[in-house]
Amino acid sequence: MSILAEVTDGEIDLDQLYRQANIGETIEALDRELVGLVPVKTRIREIAALLIVETARRGLGLQAEPPSLHMCFTGNPGTGKTTVGQRIAEMLHQLGYIRRNHVVSVTRDDMVGQYIGHTAPKTKEILKKAMGGVLFIDEAYYLYRPENERDYGQEAIEILLQVMEERRDDLVVVLAGYKDRMDTFFRSNPSMASRIAHHIDFPDYSADELLRIAELMLAKMNYRLDEEAAPVMRDYITRRMAQPRFSNARSIRNALDRARLRQANRLFADRGRKLDRAALETIGAADIRASRVFLE
Repeated sequence: MSILAEVTDGEIDLDQLYRQANIGETIEALDRELVGLVPVKTRIREIAALLIVETARRGLGLQAEPPSLHMCFTGNPGTGKTTVGQRIAEMLHQLGYIRRNHVVSVTRDDMVGQYIGHTAPKTKEILKKAMGGVLFIDEAYYLYRPENERDYGQEAIEILLQVMEERRDDLVVVLAGYKDRMDTFFRSNPSMASRIAHHIDFPDYSADELLRIAELMLAKMNYRLDEEAAPVMRDYITRRMAQPRFSNARSIRNALDRARLRQANRLFADRGRKLDRAALETIGAADIRASRVFLE
C-alpha cells in the first residue's frame, strides 16, 4: 500500500496524511503493549513524522533520496526489541515504505554455514524471505567472529551489506543486541555502521514498571494478583533484578509461569471442594513467595 498526498492550492494537510496512514492505532498499540520505554516511543514517533513529511514533499514534487530506514536496537534481553520491530514493520507498511507487513527474525545460525559454499545460499534464502518487509537479526554481533580464521560470518555480512544498499527501497534491516557488543561490531565493520541510520537504545525497566508488566501479562491470561500478592511480587522483582541472568520482562514471564504452576498444585491438592472463577484466576502471595529467590 502507499498513502498519497492530496495537494490543494499548492498545500498539503499533514494531519490528513497521518489519519490516512492510520498509524495512530499502531502507536497506541505500542503504548498498550509496552510499559515505559519513553525514549524508544519518542524516537518511533519522530521516524513516523519524518516519513509523513517525506510523503508530503513527494506530493509537492520535492524529490530526494528516500531516507535510510535500517536500524539498530540495543539493550538487554526482555526490553521489548522484538515487539517494537513488529510494530515498526506495521508502521512502515501503513506509510507505504515497505510492501509487506512482514518480519523475518533470525540469528547467526540462520545465515552462516559451517563449511565452504554453505553461507551464501543460506543468507540469500533469508534475504529472499524477508524482501518487501523487515529483517530482524538478533544478537547481530555474532555474525562477526574475528578470533576464528575459518569463520564464514564475514561472507554473510558482505552479502547483507550489498542488499542493504542496493535494495534499501524494498528491505529494512534491524540489527539487535547488547549495546557494548554492537558498538564493537560496528567498529570492526565500518561499512555496516555507515548504513545504519537509526540507533535506538532500550533501557532496562524499573521495579515498578516490571510489576505493571506482570499485571498486564496476568490480565491477558485471565489471572490477577490478590492484594497480598502484589507487594510480594514487587519484592520478588527487586530480589530477582539483583541476581545474575536477569532478563527484564522475559524473567517476569518465567516467574509468572512458575507462580501459575504453584497455584494449580495448591488448588489441585484441595480438589475435594468446588472452585469458583475467583479461585481459578487469583494468584496468591504464597504462590510467589515459594520461589527460591526468597530463599537465596
